[in-house]
Amino acid sequence: MQLIGMLDSPYVRRVAVALLTAGVRFEHKPISLFRHIPAYSTLSPLLKAPTLIAEDGGAIVESSVILEYLATISPALAALRPRTAPAFRVLGVALTVMEKAVQFHYERALRGPGEQSESWRARVTGQLRVGLAELEADAPELWIEDSLGHVDIAVICAWGFLVGTLGDAIELSEYPKLRNFAARGETLTAFQAAPQVDGAKIQSETRLA
Repeated sequence: MQLIGMLDSPYVRRVAVALLTAGVRFEHKPISLFRHIPAYSTLSPLLKAPTLIAEDGGAIVESSVILEYLATISPALAALRPRTAPAFRVLGVALTVMEKAVQFHYERALRGPGEQSESWRARVTGQLRVGLAELEADAPELWIEDSLGHVDIAVICAWGFLVGTLGDAIELSEYPKLRNFAARGETLTAFQAAPQVDGAKIQSETRLA
């Protein structure tokens, strides 16, 4: 089983941390969607990160779909699913924050100053602030299901991406509880083994309990 994509993507990192947390063996291939397009398209013609190459050789895309598939073959990964309505709600907010942060980043990184839409950036910024405010309110209640799960992983990965890419655009100091929660998560072995660093690779022999 192979996980394709760069760990500076919060979506790739989300799947990697879940696999590491559950102790599932996999091979990580840090192939960039921008710098290694021919190599990536050979494995995943849709050019979508993350891509999971399953045991049958087929490519599965979209982080949530990948995690749902993995839950069918690993009880440990299935156990990471949220179990309550509030937990599902927080997961939805975290994934929305992740999505909007990536959109904001791409708007700045891939478009020149004259091509960027200020109205779009304002809309996305507003969505980010609403989402972050909700996560800030929920931060003390995370980990309420006794152990690290998909909700916590998504929140921590979303925050890590924000810090790494949009710290100059979003006033992150307004969310101290969320910052402290994410900092706590980043000390865990699974997160340290999958750092949000462009080009970082998880060794194929990595297996964590």
